[in-house]
Amino acid sequence: MQYKHTLFGGTLLLASLLSGQVLAANQPTTPSKINWNVEKTWNLPAKPMDLVYSLDGKRVFILTDQHNVLVYDNQGVLTGTIPVDKGVSAIDIAARGERLFLINQETKSFSDLAIDFIVDINTVGSPFLGLATAPITIVLFTDFECPFCSKVAPVLAKVLEKNPDTVKIVFKNLPLAMHQFADPAARAALAAGEQGKFWEFHDALFALPAIDTNAIDNIAVKLGLKIDQFKSDMASPKIRQKLDQDMVDAQKAGVTGTPSLFVNGHPMRERTLEAFQQKIDTILGKSEKKQ
Repeated sequence: MQYKHTLFGGTLLLASLLSGQVLAANQPTTPSKINWNVEKTWNLPAKPMDLVYSLDGKRVFILTDQHNVLVYDNQGVLTGTIPVDKGVSAIDIAARGERLFLINQETKSFSDLAIDFIVDINTVGSPFLGLATAPITIVLFTDFECPFCSKVAPVLAKVLEKNPDTVKIVFKNLPLAMHQFADPAARAALAAGEQGKFWEFHDALFALPAIDTNAIDNIAVKLGLKIDQFKSDMASPKIRQKLDQDMVDAQKAGVTGTPSLFVNGHPMRERTLEAFQQKIDTILGKSEKKQ
C-alpha cells in the first residue's frame, strides 16, 4: 500500500489500494453526493515532492526535486526560495510557517529551521522617536488597552538610548475589537499629536490602571491641550483615516495581535534588550559588509 504521510499532522492520503481490490464492506450502497471544482492551479518551475499549507491559510511550502522549498502566498505568488540538502524528502511547518521541518533520508537526520518573513511596512506620517534618517527602523503595532503593550515601551526606550544614532522607533495603532476604549484612545493620542503632544499622551495612557472617556479627557486637560480642537480632531475624518491606515498596514504585515514588533521588516518574537541589540548589530553588520 502506497500513501503520502504529512509529518506531524497525523493524516494519511491514500494513493492506491492493495492489489487494486476494494473491500465490499466499505463500499457505499449509493453514489456519494460530492460537489467539487478546481479553484486553483499553479504551474511550478520544478517537480513537486511534498507540500504543506500553513494553518492560517497564508502560505504554501512546496519541496521540489531541485533541492529547494518554494514558498508561495495563497494567491500563488512566489515569495521566496529556501535551499535544502539533496536528501531532503519530506517537509512540515509550524502553524504559521515560522518554522520549517525537514526530513533527510540520505543522512537520516531531522532539521528545524527558523524562518523570518521580512515585510515592508508603511510608516509615512506615523509618530516616531529618534532620527528620521536612522538606518534601523523598529515598528511597533500596539493597543493602549493591551496589558502587554505597556511593558514593551521601557524596553524600546532603552534600545533607543543605547542606539541614538542608528535606531528610529515608529508607532502604529492596532486597537483590538475586544477592548472597548482602544479605538477612542488611539484617536485621542493621534489628536494630541496634532498639537505636538502624541508621545506625552501615549505615556499618560499607558500609565493609567484603566482607560475610559473621563480618563482620556483628563489627560487632555493635564497636558494643556486646546480642548475644542482636541475633540474636533478626535472625531475628524483625518484622524479616522490615519487610524484605519495603521490597521490596513497591520493586515498587510500579517499582524493579528499586540504588541507586534519589526526591525527593518524582520519580526521580533523575543522582546528583550539583548535580542533587539543582537538583531540591530546583525543588520548593521550586513549593511557595512555591502559597502
